[in-house]
Amino acid sequence: APLSPREMEILDCIGKGLANKEIARELKISDQTVKNHITSILRKLAVNDRTQAVVYALRKGWIKMQEL
Repeated sequence: APLSPREMEILDCIGKGLANKEIARELKISDQTVKNHITSILRKLAVNDRTQAVVYALRKGWIKMQEL
């Protein structure tokens, strides 16, 4: 994956449906840091939003959908 380990963590959290504040709390980082990482993820994957980033990662097998 062209993403850093931290970016992969954040992408996984997005895939779980977490909001930025929830991701920040879970990873013990600031909201702004989460936003910065998401911006970087979108740029690196050449997608426009969080949903497209998750779909891209699922198709590549980088993250897995969790069972309900």
